[in-house]
Amino acid sequence: MTGPGRPSDFTLDMCEQAHNYCLLGATNDELAQFFDVSPRTIDRWIAERADFGDAVRSGRVAADARVARGLYGRAVGYDRTVERMAIVAGELKPVTSTIHYPANVQACIFWLRNRRRQTWRDTPNDPRSNTIDDIALLEAAAESVRHHDGD
Repeated sequence: MTGPGRPSDFTLDMCEQAHNYCLLGATNDELAQFFDVSPRTIDRWIAERADFGDAVRSGRVAADARVARGLYGRAVGYDRTVERMAIVAGELKPVTSTIHYPANVQACIFWLRNRRRQTWRDTPNDPRSNTIDDIALLEAAAESVRHHDGD
């Protein structure tokens, strides 16, 4: 016996579609619109269908990880190797160069305020903020990175 309401429009290929759409940052409301169902249906599928829920979660985790890597790279700076074609001595040849993207202060602040809330919050008079142990730990980590990068 089936429950009340219309039969589910769910098919197994929706798992892969949901995963791929979540890689692009889709919310449950956007998934509902994409599949032409209500947001409550998406919530139910996530809760009741392990394959669909796993597909949605794994897509979102992968997307979040990619963004976190990008934010971290912007926060600490990075190098990128670029290859282009150029005329050298009258011949078209590939030329490789390395472009350095310096650390971005806004990305650093965003990262630290979210990852180290106790130390980097906006309320400097809070007795729990800027503890000596946290500052010493961050300074040691920064020194380690400087030695590792050859500065």
